[in-house]
Amino acid sequence: MFDAPGSVNKLDTATVASLGHALDVLEKQSDLKGLLLRSEKAAFIVGADITEFLSLFLVPEEQLSQWLHFANSVFNRLEDLPVPTISAVNGYALGGGCECVLATDYRLATPDLRIGLPETKLGIMPGFGGSVRLPRLLGADSALEIIAAGKDVGADQALKIGLVDGVVAAEKLRDGALAILRQAMNGDLDWKAKRQPKLEPLKLSKIEAAMSFTIAKGMVAQTAGKHYPAPITAVKTIEAAARLGREEALVLENKSFVPLAHTNEARALVGIFLNDQYVKAKAKKLTKDVETPKHAAVLGAGIMGGGIAYQSAWKGVPVVMKDISDKSLTLGMTEAAKLLNKQLERGKIDGLKLAGVISTIQPTLEYSGFDRVDVVVEAVVENPKVKKAVLAETESKVRPDTVLASNTSTIPISELASVLQRPENFCGMHFFNPVHRMPLVEVIRGEKTSDNTIAKVVAWVSKMGKTPIVVNDCPGFFVNRVLFPLLRRLQPAAARRGGLPQSRQSDGETVWLADGPGLSAGRGRHRYRAPCSGGHGGGLPAADAERLSRRHRRPV
Repeated sequence: MFDAPGSVNKLDTATVASLGHALDVLEKQSDLKGLLLRSEKAAFIVGADITEFLSLFLVPEEQLSQWLHFANSVFNRLEDLPVPTISAVNGYALGGGCECVLATDYRLATPDLRIGLPETKLGIMPGFGGSVRLPRLLGADSALEIIAAGKDVGADQALKIGLVDGVVAAEKLRDGALAILRQAMNGDLDWKAKRQPKLEPLKLSKIEAAMSFTIAKGMVAQTAGKHYPAPITAVKTIEAAARLGREEALVLENKSFVPLAHTNEARALVGIFLNDQYVKAKAKKLTKDVETPKHAAVLGAGIMGGGIAYQSAWKGVPVVMKDISDKSLTLGMTEAAKLLNKQLERGKIDGLKLAGVISTIQPTLEYSGFDRVDVVVEAVVENPKVKKAVLAETESKVRPDTVLASNTSTIPISELASVLQRPENFCGMHFFNPVHRMPLVEVIRGEKTSDNTIAKVVAWVSKMGKTPIVVNDCPGFFVNRVLFPLLRRLQPAAARRGGLPQSRQSDGETVWLADGPGLSAGRGRHRYRAPCSGGHGGGLPAADAERLSRRHRRPV
């Protein structure tokens, strides 16, 4: 039973060693009939201990290779026990947790399962046998999709592709797993036949292999490109190991993993992951004493408003979307419907689910329904006069405890709050476009914003599946304050070319710059930069922004 110190189980070096010690005991038991692996915590194993990665990645390659060899010897011993084995998987089994359960013969899961191999998102690849066992268990196509994309799947999908053997309610997990184990022990289930494919070469004809790996490499080239070596390395490793048995295939996995672990990409991506976890932990702590908003509203439809409404409804918070124009409401609803249809096309929802979500978005030209909303985000034109008028009017239409927020990238929140009767219930929210794809949302604290207001908005942002960061009311907030110095450095080139460069040269190849803020943000940053920057804004001067808007139509 996995029950490590702390709130969750992680597959760290200590846990791998403990599993090895447990196997020392089990291998000596002549009366052993079967083995059940389970967790005492709410999640089976959330993955490897990422905090260990940075130190492990600094050791010499030979030392890291030896550590991987030891860990794999533990999982091989688990897989080679002369008795049937099963994992009772509740909650998360990611990364090393997934690789652990792949070493058992059977896997029974609960409906809240999330299982997969996200390593390529960290700049590495599975290193505990995942690239060997998963293709032999699922087939090449399903395994390549999970490994190359760093995906995890839920219980239904895991059952469909054969990653788990059954799904039962949490309270029936232990008994259900024991029932399967008894069937295997009694000979009603052939556990040896279940295990054998994981020990052998991948069962693919030459034509099937050529098709699977060619398609996978093409998809990786389109999505990851050559600046992220992990996905293509994983695909090539699985391809090279396809004709090998387990032991030789694991050697190839080891040889591929070690160089990846020493890349700058791996160090950077692990750092990003740890920072992301830190931000999410802060958000969780901030919202522990507040109730997540149950109803929301968006002022201003269109593409942005429709995107916010979609994201809220998609994550289970019904939303009223108000505008003064039928045309804008239609545009907003069309945007939401378009995004839902994409989910339908990808097979993530069916028509019934689509209809259910879209029905929770209420378009209106009036304030009907605003008496029940807990939070309202204004997303009208980036003009302080218009925003103030809209916010003041809305405040008179909602409950006294309703939180108001303004979606703005440049306008001071305290300035907008000056027209409100309850400025403590007001803050800023800065969504990035397109809303459904951009994970970050800035939550801006004005001079009079209360802690409770910030907590409620952070709770809503988290519920929407976004990453909230709380920032003070300062020109550019956080993201644009980081970004605009870059734009300032590019100004000489912009002056020469009549527009910002779309690319730069690095080692003889073109590197495209990501889309940044629109020109209106450049003008807004110039207008509001002084209070926090001592008069040294670093933004795009208004004259340059106007000139570029005429000569360089692409957003900069």
